[in-house]
Amino acid sequence: MTTQTDEKKTIQWRAFIHLLRQLAWPKWVTFFALLLTLIETGVSLIIPLVTRDLVDTVSSTSISWSTLGLLIGVFLIQGITGGVSFYLLTYIGETIVANLRKKLWHHILRLPVPYFDRHESGETMSRVTQDTATLKQLIAGHLVTFVSGLISIIGSVILLLYIDWKMTLILLIAVPVSLVIMMPLGRMMYKVSKAVQDEMASFSGLLGRVLSEIRLVKAYSAEEKETLKGTSGIQSLFRFGLKEARIQAVITPFMTFIMMALLVVILGYGGIQVQSNQLSAGDLVAIIFYLFQIVVPFTQMATFFTAFQKAVGATERIQEILDVDIEKISKREKIKWEQQSLHFEQVDFHYENRKSILHNLSFDVPYGKTTAFVGPSGGGKTTIFSLVERFYSPSSGTIQLGERDLSSFHLSAWRSGIGYVSQESPLMSGTIKENICYGIEREVDLETIRAAAKAANAADFIENLEKGYETEVGERGIRLSGGQRQRITIARALILDPELLLLDEATSNLDSSSEILVQEALQRLMTGRTTLVIAHRLSTVLHADQIIFIENGHATGIGTHDELYATHELYRQFAQGQSLLGQDPSSIS
Repeated sequence: MTTQTDEKKTIQWRAFIHLLRQLAWPKWVTFFALLLTLIETGVSLIIPLVTRDLVDTVSSTSISWSTLGLLIGVFLIQGITGGVSFYLLTYIGETIVANLRKKLWHHILRLPVPYFDRHESGETMSRVTQDTATLKQLIAGHLVTFVSGLISIIGSVILLLYIDWKMTLILLIAVPVSLVIMMPLGRMMYKVSKAVQDEMASFSGLLGRVLSEIRLVKAYSAEEKETLKGTSGIQSLFRFGLKEARIQAVITPFMTFIMMALLVVILGYGGIQVQSNQLSAGDLVAIIFYLFQIVVPFTQMATFFTAFQKAVGATERIQEILDVDIEKISKREKIKWEQQSLHFEQVDFHYENRKSILHNLSFDVPYGKTTAFVGPSGGGKTTIFSLVERFYSPSSGTIQLGERDLSSFHLSAWRSGIGYVSQESPLMSGTIKENICYGIEREVDLETIRAAAKAANAADFIENLEKGYETEVGERGIRLSGGQRQRITIARALILDPELLLLDEATSNLDSSSEILVQEALQRLMTGRTTLVIAHRLSTVLHADQIIFIENGHATGIGTHDELYATHELYRQFAQGQSLLGQDPSSIS
């Protein structure tokens, strides 16, 4: 058991050091800060000696002004070096945490979609904010203090041995006694701190989930239910906070007791030594000073180990994210889409730890044509889109563009050729202009934006707004109607000018007037492009070049509307249920 514990500690240290080595330290600033800290520590060791001389001269009824001036000068040097080193250490801590947050943010944005299926966004946010702040606190507030404190203790012990070795031995007895108490408390603090960070991440996940869907909460009067969940999380944090407080409630009084006991012993023993003229009054004052220069750093070192245990837990969680393989999207290539069809060949797919969604799925999507997917909910239609966008990879089988497997294309190049319009019509907080140009790498002038908005039937409502294209859309576009958001999404796709267009129930949530405008915009967008459409309302895909009926992960029918109506029983039931007959689509209004 002890061996396993030691191995775990070694791994924790290595993980912490490994993470620090990955970060860009400001080397010269760090060197200068350490130098100033060492100077401050060295000066602090001189102060008791100068004070000793000053006390001894006062006791001899004459003041050495040179000694007093030296003491004042030493205090000034200590104050200046201490202030500058504090600022530099803060600068180092802020630099490191900023670097770490950039690294994490860069990494998180490139994590594959399955990672986000497994982890709540609030939990991931906690890693970027709270866990990195824990590391900053250790580096800026405790790490150098630990080093300087260690030097202060060693220097003080050496000087105490020089002044009075007997009294020094009395001081040193307290060190092993303190360590016996502190080490198990440190292990307890690590466990509690790790649990606190995990609970905080869980609580952040709850906050993010509830606040992002606050309208749903209010619409279903779920405030009380979410209040209970939040209260449970808060109470859990409260209990962990009390556990930390109980450990600190032992550590702090214990350290205070050790310090006061040593002070009493030294004053008593030192007083006897002074009376017997074996020790001067100045020596006793210097010894008391050095006592504080041992006990205070020792207390700070105890605090360092507490902070270190917290930082180790944070390091483990940060490293867990950094160890997840990211999508390789940095390289670019020109994909030749011309006249190449998209092929699904015996594709199977299942999500992690879940049953299979797609089974032996094979079909072709002709270049420049419209292919519609219809069928019962949960059949796998949206999963097909996710595979095309390469959010996931097939469990088996292949997806090809022409003769080339999709996995062989650089990810950024592949996705840059795809336009996606969904029923949710997602928008980011920002202006209408920013949303229309979202993800577009090239510079887009206002005239191009207006032309895209006009083609998307969005120009009229945008230009009637007080701020026009500079209007803020609100979180997730909440200040706009569903039809307005949809048309902005279409304008974005028009500017992108994609080779492959994915339409996922693009008109399912709209009223009649909005649907007409969106359908007109979609027809302009679809012209001349390879288009994949998911639809529940068959009337929206009657003009499709081919319709694929997806049922329980299988393609059970492929053909035009009339062909499927004549040969596919379930498709015919769908059509009849929507008052559609097998006839020439052009005759259906």
